[in-house]
Amino acid sequence: MSCNKILFASALLVTGGFVLPATAASPATATFQVLITIQKACSVTAGAASNINLGTVSSSAVNTTGTNTISVTCSKLTPYYVGLAPSAANGGTTTGSGAMSTTDAISADLVPYQLNQTSATGPVWGNTATSTTVGNGVAGTGTGLPQSLNVYATAASANFTPDSYADTVTVNVNF
Repeated sequence: MSCNKILFASALLVTGGFVLPATAASPATATFQVLITIQKACSVTAGAASNINLGTVSSSAVNTTGTNTISVTCSKLTPYYVGLAPSAANGGTTTGSGAMSTTDAISADLVPYQLNQTSATGPVWGNTATSTTVGNGVAGTGTGLPQSLNVYATAASANFTPDSYADTVTVNVNF
């Protein structure tokens, strides 16, 4: 037997008959992805803390004004449009005008009021905003954090039956 054959046979006996690769890649690698889809979202906070109380006034009062805030939170860079809808039951319109009815049914009087943005005499704040246009609402862009929006209400006259009056306004955030 030749010397090469003897060495080869000896090597097979030492390795148990297994042939080992000359170079093994270590480590073996592969990749994968971590995925997420984030949907745009908005929420609004109003409620009792956002009530606009025009106070207690005499029946001769004119242009009684009050203000308060609502809070809108939208995901980052999400455009939004806020509309305010006075109660249709009291004759509310899409132009932000509404009427307060008596809270204890003493009279049938309705005290008219107007909702405005930026100031008591600023642009009307109504409910023609959609998910793509501001209409007569207020526009904003989400930051992921709450954003406060001032709302103004003005009752042009208080010449009505003495009583307590109220109306409900619905806040619509379109995005």
